[in-house]
Amino acid sequence: MAAAAAAVSTKMPNTQKTYEVSRADLPVSCPLPDMMLWNSHPKVYLPIEATGKAKCPYCGADFVLVN
Repeated sequence: MAAAAAAVSTKMPNTQKTYEVSRADLPVSCPLPDMMLWNSHPKVYLPIEATGKAKCPYCGADFVLVN
C-alpha cells in the first residue's frame, strides 16, 4: 500500500514558485494533491476564487487561476 501511495505522489513539494491552477482544481491547497507530503508543510487551503491569485503563507508559492 505504501508503494502505491508513493507512486501517486511523485512531485516534490514547493519546488516551483508559481503554480497555474484551473477552476477544475478548486478548492486549491498547498501542497497540491499530487505532491509528496512527508517533507512539506501542513496543508492549507488558499482563497483564490475572488482575485485569481493566492500566496501560500508557509512556503510563499504563488498560485494563479488561469481559467
